[in-house]
Amino acid sequence: MSNDTSYTAAGPAASGDFAETTRRSVARSTLNGLMIWLGEAGLAAARESAGLQATIDQHAAAVRDALGDPEHGPGAVPLAGYATGVRDALIEAQWQLPPTSELDWSALEWPALRLIAICALARAGGFV
Repeated sequence: MSNDTSYTAAGPAASGDFAETTRRSVARSTLNGLMIWLGEAGLAAARESAGLQATIDQHAAAVRDALGDPEHGPGAVPLAGYATGVRDALIEAQWQLPPTSELDWSALEWPALRLIAICALARAGGFV
């Protein structure tokens, strides 16, 4: 019977570790999907345009501030949660981004800039 008690006592900690590992895995998957969809092309365009890079940097600073870690940057889980919230709001508003091959990188709308900034933070954090 004491083995059952020991197992039960260890269960929540093991379960919590598994849950945290799962959250991180899902977060990285979310951020990788965003990077593939928009981030790679957007960050490449920013490397070619100082103005676009500066705008993305401003959006990244706003995201860091919103997530409460302006100095070190957010972790994968909060960053992916923020990205998902932006995405969900855009879906609700029926906002659509043209294919990246058709984008005018010099005239991006706020949502695209914010999503690219999230990708920049994900890359800087080593999450993608």
